[in-house]
Amino acid sequence: MADGEMMAKATFRAMTEGTLQDWMAIGAAAAPFNRAHADRLIGALKELDEDVGGFAVTRLEHSLQTATRAHRDGRDEEYVACALMHDIGDLMGPANHAEIGAMIMKPYISEANYWMMDKHGVFQGYYFFHHIGLDRDMREQYRGHPHFEYAARFCHLYDQNSFDPDYDTLPLEAFEPMLRRVVATPKRSIYRREAA
Repeated sequence: MADGEMMAKATFRAMTEGTLQDWMAIGAAAAPFNRAHADRLIGALKELDEDVGGFAVTRLEHSLQTATRAHRDGRDEEYVACALMHDIGDLMGPANHAEIGAMIMKPYISEANYWMMDKHGVFQGYYFFHHIGLDRDMREQYRGHPHFEYAARFCHLYDQNSFDPDYDTLPLEAFEPMLRRVVATPKRSIYRREAA
């Protein structure tokens, strides 16, 4: 769109008045915003660098270390992107960060990776809940779930040990292309028609 051009906008004041033309205008106007989704996620990750939260590394460094460990262990791009994004929910919901991060990534990832992200807070608790008066075996409520071991391995191999200020962590730029590919097209969304 050239400078000074106005993009068509919907004319309705209530959705009950909407027309196909309105929704076409909305779709066209939303396209640039949707294409910038990965940019916003990367910006949010950078905000994690502003907080240490009492740990030996920033929240961004922790996320990068988690992703670096998963990447170096040969995990696929979707898994590595989940490792990178697993604590993104800390920005808006420190009391339920795991669920928020999982919901952000849900349209783009497998059910196993979604469940791992969603439950990682409980599984991570195995390593510290007993120090703060909580039940470290809280994860046992999920024993028998098909993704129990998958989530347990994520926390054991990549999450609980990624607070090392001396670890040779890859920079965010190394993961940006992976994250962009993973979130480029939703696998599932109520706003997307299923392929016939």
